[in-house]
Amino acid sequence: MEKRTLLAVVLSVVVISAFYFIQGTMQSRAQNQGALPEPDQALPSAVTTTLLPGETASPGAASENVLPDVEEAAPAERRVTVETPLVSVVLTNAGGDVVSYKLKEHRDKDDFVEMVLPGETESHAFTIAFGGLNAEPITSFFYVKPLSEYSVEFYRDFAISLNGESGRFRLTKRYDFRPDEYMFELTVSLDGGYSVPTLNFSGAAYTLSFGPQIGPKFEKLDQRYDYRQYYTFANGKRKQEKVTENTPALIDTRVSWAAVAGKYFTFIAVPDATQYQLAFSAKPEPGMVSPSRFYMVRPPLNGSRTTDTYRFYLGPKNQKALAVYDNGDNSFKLREMQFIKVLNTSGILSPVEAILKWLLMLFYHIVPNYGVAIILLTLLVKVLMFPLTKKGSESTLRMQTLSPKIKEIQDKYKDNPTKMNTEMAELYKKEGYNPLSGCLPLLLQFPLFIAMYNLFNNHFDLRGAMFIPRWIPDLSLPEVVWSFAPFQIPILGWSDLRLLPFIYLGSQLLYGKVTQTPDQKGNAQMKMMLYAMPIVFFFILYNVPSGLLLYWIMSNILTMVQQLTINKYLARKKASVVSVPEPVIAPRRKKKR
Repeated sequence: MEKRTLLAVVLSVVVISAFYFIQGTMQSRAQNQGALPEPDQALPSAVTTTLLPGETASPGAASENVLPDVEEAAPAERRVTVETPLVSVVLTNAGGDVVSYKLKEHRDKDDFVEMVLPGETESHAFTIAFGGLNAEPITSFFYVKPLSEYSVEFYRDFAISLNGESGRFRLTKRYDFRPDEYMFELTVSLDGGYSVPTLNFSGAAYTLSFGPQIGPKFEKLDQRYDYRQYYTFANGKRKQEKVTENTPALIDTRVSWAAVAGKYFTFIAVPDATQYQLAFSAKPEPGMVSPSRFYMVRPPLNGSRTTDTYRFYLGPKNQKALAVYDNGDNSFKLREMQFIKVLNTSGILSPVEAILKWLLMLFYHIVPNYGVAIILLTLLVKVLMFPLTKKGSESTLRMQTLSPKIKEIQDKYKDNPTKMNTEMAELYKKEGYNPLSGCLPLLLQFPLFIAMYNLFNNHFDLRGAMFIPRWIPDLSLPEVVWSFAPFQIPILGWSDLRLLPFIYLGSQLLYGKVTQTPDQKGNAQMKMMLYAMPIVFFFILYNVPSGLLLYWIMSNILTMVQQLTINKYLARKKASVVSVPEPVIAPRRKKKR
């Protein structure tokens, strides 16, 4: 038995030794054929992880160094362009990042819309950094492996030193684009084999980031005309995150998706089931006024291998492109993602806005010009609101007839407010008049006005939509009659002469004159409101989209026509009441007895 045992041990050693010898020979051959060689003695400077304020280091984290392996013939920079019918993407093997992502169906002046907006230097999106939010992204050159017309893979080996022991692991980034979608898939793999038991760099495996900003180009960001908003979506509810230059937004809860949304375009990240820490940041960057970065921090690995799959939507913020991820009509078979929640709606008025949008699209299909469609929609709304407007005007006329009696009560009981209110209530009851009847029609029209304002200010299809050639080529932008740039009007900062704001001012002044009541004509404060407010709004609305001003101007013109019609009707009604004499009742004669 002892001889057999000894023989078994010897045979086992021989077999194991032969296995490792053959494995080493195969690895050596693979390296000679272009795979990554073993690290050399002269290593480049390390990428050292740093800690965020309040972040605690894991054991040995302070001494962790991650270094790219040194090759005998290091790869040079190489760029790969992926073309689909919808996008043109340029990737670099410097970090395996995206440096350009252009939307081929949407233009920004003389070029396609660039969704990876650069600052002073070239932008790198979808970068990887070993560690947390403050870790520096990897810039080493990766090996490139094209997989298909729409797929490409980048890979690189890294050396790691931990507590005096060294090992190697491989980072792989694979991009899979789709020919007819704005969504693509990014797969990040880490493989440390048997030499790296765990991957933990200051409490994180790696951080995947997008930035510095989504396109297209902008002059400034504000909450009215161009903006960036930050959303997360979890448990069927959208939440808007607050982000400032000095205060990033950190999200530790699991979300279905997170987004950086502009006025017309958006970036949406869909993580896998891993519990990531997410972050939005607007920290200033050279050459860029308002960056909008997004981070996904991958928790540390207890093992040596992981494969994480991310999906990213980078494209237009319109209902048609986003809705396919609700009905499963996409290559990823995603359903009920609710991406349409990134659209700007009027909150509780969103159903009203949806109806208005449907009507606008209906008019556009009848007359394929969005400017004409806006005019027709405004006309339809005014026709539908005419009964309410008429009722409000009748109430105003009735109030004018009661004004002498009201003034008499106010003068008589000016020192007794309680008695005055009682007498006023008695008067209204006796005359059958409700003082709220004049305000109610206006209150009912106000939500409709808000919904229409939001629709014309944010509707995606108005972007690039022409109304009148040369004068109004894009309803989503202010029109320009004459540009005197680079000169700017002092204080105002205007460098363009626009015609629509002046037309708006004229229509608003005429509107105020037509709609004012007789008792307002002698009121100095009301005169101030009627003439000063349009002038103030002229300056506020000077740079708004021309589609919005077109709606406002048409609304004023139609309201004036409507009011003149009502005034004629009320004048005839008042004249008929005055012309009919009150019946005279003859006194009864006493019967003679």
